[in-house]
Amino acid sequence: MNTIIYKICPRALWREAETNGLFRGAAIDLKDGYIHFSTAEQVRETAAKHFAGMDDLVLIAVDAAGLGAALKYEVSRGGALFPHLYASLDPASVLWVKPLPLGSDGRHDFPELKP
Repeated sequence: MNTIIYKICPRALWREAETNGLFRGAAIDLKDGYIHFSTAEQVRETAAKHFAGMDDLVLIAVDAAGLGAALKYEVSRGGALFPHLYASLDPASVLWVKPLPLGSDGRHDFPELKP
């Protein structure tokens, strides 16, 4: 599976996680019982589908191998396998966090991503 997985998150929610030392997820994650992630191949479509027009977001990169057995790849949108974390995320385990601004075309401008 992918080495690096990605989470899109409102900046304020991520700052709160950094302060508290624990990320339990956004409202949809809490509702579904796991933290939604995307692979490098999936994250742009995730942004377009679930975060269209939203500003003040961050993109969080996580080493999937460091998440252990709590990370499961499960069938989701279009039959693709998406990474789902059945645990909270320790912000200290994150590789990097970068802004995910809206471009002039209304789509999010992504940094270079590695699978």
